Amino acid sequence: MTRWHWWWSKLRYRLAGLRLEGRPEEPVWYFAFGSNMNDDVFRERRGMIPRAWQVGRVRGWRLRFNLEGRPRGRAAPANLSPDPGAETWGVLWQITRADQVRLDRSEGVPGKRYRHLRLEAETPTGERVTAFTYIADGKETDGNPSLRYITLIREGARQHGLPEHYLTILDRVKPAE
Repeated sequence: MTRWHWWWSKLRYRLAGLRLEGRPEEPVWYFAFGSNMNDDVFRERRGMIPRAWQVGRVRGWRLRFNLEGRPRGRAAPANLSPDPGAETWGVLWQITRADQVRLDRSEGVPGKRYRHLRLEAETPTGERVTAFTYIADGKETDGNPSLRYITLIREGARQHGLPEHYLTILDRVKPAE
């Protein structure tokens, strides 16, 4: 990313009331819990080239499908909601801040829906990693993800070896009809 693009991105974020920190080449960890766990989505569709990845979980957050997707009423994207007794597993991708800006654009940040959430993730070995993820204000009740979307999530979870008990949770999610 050129200096001009980085400067322009910082200005754009500031105008949206957000702060873009650091330098473009600095590494950051991103916690993916939805379709971005899937290699085809993250690497191919989003064009991300991660420096590293590892399995991670966040405690105190529950996976929800409480956002309105398209087509309306037939697709509910993944989201996180605070829940002290829950945990959500996902993939920790190490990317650059410049890649984060590109990923933000694909997720509509800055914008009206998703926003960044900084959280502490834990690897299976107990290492703690500070990461960002995307959350949105969701509805009180959950909907159902499309079959295509939940399949991408399940495939991504299996590609990266998420724990069997969590795969069972994902397999129990009923897709929209």
